[in-house]
Amino acid sequence: MESQGVVSPSPHIHATTHKRSNLARSQWLWGYLMIAPFFLGLLGFYIWPIIQTFYFSFTKWEAFNTYSWAGLDNYKRLVQDVSLLHALRNTVTYVVMFVPMSIILSIIVATLLNQKIRGLAIYRTLFFLPVVTMPAAVAMVWKWLYNGDYGLINYVLSLFAIKAQNWLTDPKWALFAIVVVAVWSSIGNNMIIFLSGLQGISSSYYEAASIDGAGPFRKFYVITLPLLTPTIFFVTVISLIGAFQVFDLIYMMIGSKSLMVENTQSVVYLFYKYAFENNDKGYASAVGIFLLVIIMLITAVQMKLQKKWVHYE
Repeated sequence: MESQGVVSPSPHIHATTHKRSNLARSQWLWGYLMIAPFFLGLLGFYIWPIIQTFYFSFTKWEAFNTYSWAGLDNYKRLVQDVSLLHALRNTVTYVVMFVPMSIILSIIVATLLNQKIRGLAIYRTLFFLPVVTMPAAVAMVWKWLYNGDYGLINYVLSLFAIKAQNWLTDPKWALFAIVVVAVWSSIGNNMIIFLSGLQGISSSYYEAASIDGAGPFRKFYVITLPLLTPTIFFVTVISLIGAFQVFDLIYMMIGSKSLMVENTQSVVYLFYKYAFENNDKGYASAVGIFLLVIIMLITAVQMKLQKKWVHYE
């Protein structure tokens, strides 16, 4: 029907638009239903505990798990806590040693295992085994290796007339010994991530470089490393977060009764000690929030700086 040159929309157009609207609503509904389990898990196991911890950081806990409001007392105590300062120093030392060693060795292993060699699947499986091995079993084996009296490491050193060391009871070596185990345990997981990044690099770049006469090392520094920087950035972020949260290796290899606890305990270990050994959950929550803020700040700095060194194709 025409009126003054304007054509009215036909009923068929109205019906089509209505069907599309219903389809879009249905798709949105199914989309929300699909992400609901993940969202509920995120809310229940991550977001709500953070909110609870933040609230508890303003409380003082008494016997029988009763608590009262304490205001900023726990945060004032943070500033004066010498144990927290030592734990933070140990944690930063651990991070500085662990993250570069883990990333460099993982890149080397991933590059070697990205070649066409016999038994490739076996080698990849062997390097990945520590990832799926129980941490308690890993700690037991390495405690035996590090034993100052009959450990395998000291036995091998004695064959070369090198003085034996008390790896887990000497302040000079205890933290470094834990870092070695952590690096050994992390290579497999990082290797898989780097392998995916390496296999995403087009072979045409290497073919063009070969035509120009570039050797293997030249290809690695000019092609592989720049194109691998997004993967390196991702691994660096998750490695830093994981390193700041180190706890299990220290707890299982050093133990709460050892004299080396003060020289090796991390911020998370201190959180555990205050919360579950001293039953001071209010102050432990403040320690947890303190660590959360540090990790968030470092991650924010990484996100800012990655624009200067991460290269995307």
